[in-house]
Amino acid sequence: MGTPATIEIKHFKEVREENNFTQSEFAELLGIKNSTADIERGRTKLSGKVVAELLRQFGINPLWLFGDSGQKYLQISKGDVSPKVITVNSADNENILMVSQKAAAGYPHNVQDVEWYNQLPAFDIPLPEFRNATYRGFQIEGDSMLPNYRPGEWVMGKAMSGIDEASNNKIYVVVLYDSVLVKKLQKLPDPSKMLLISLNEEYLPIEVKMNDIQELWQVNSKLTFNLDNPSESGLFQQLQQSMEELKKELKSFRK
Repeated sequence: MGTPATIEIKHFKEVREENNFTQSEFAELLGIKNSTADIERGRTKLSGKVVAELLRQFGINPLWLFGDSGQKYLQISKGDVSPKVITVNSADNENILMVSQKAAAGYPHNVQDVEWYNQLPAFDIPLPEFRNATYRGFQIEGDSMLPNYRPGEWVMGKAMSGIDEASNNKIYVVVLYDSVLVKKLQKLPDPSKMLLISLNEEYLPIEVKMNDIQELWQVNSKLTFNLDNPSESGLFQQLQQSMEELKKELKSFRK
């Protein structure tokens, strides 16, 4: 005798059948391997990625999916890139979640999974610059944003509610459906697309569709724990070089 189907399984199957998809077709659409059979039999739980895809592609309300709401569909406005989950501290004030390199790998697929966020460290920064807005920290991975942002550093991003708020040539944390990127943004003549540019010129720009952006965070500060010796900083080297050139010029005048 099989295990009774849970409410989310019943609703999942309902969405598939209403749209006339086979189990294999629905699996391919949602990025599931082979078939949705294991989900519909209760052998595999619905992942955050699948829930996000149901919302993105069919407007399915996650709360309805799990039986917590009678509203089946959500009206998803185009260009909505606001945070899908907000966390608060014991005083009911928003705190700042920190997404490490490791956590970033799972972030796009769990972007609406409230429980998943509980594993992330969170804290408050009692500075006026971090008030009256939602902020999140993301750790830099790779060297595509050198020299301004180094691997292992943290950038603090302010949440954007819509694509139209984004500005050209500013740095953003871009949460896609398969990755989290820190890039300079450039809008294109085609309003349905956007260009993501690395500061490291060895990396080519990436063209993405607006609809593939789940969240957008404008970078306004960073945390670093690898402070250079001043003698190694680029600015100091430039000043040192200028001083040497000035000394040479003074010597030439004395001759």
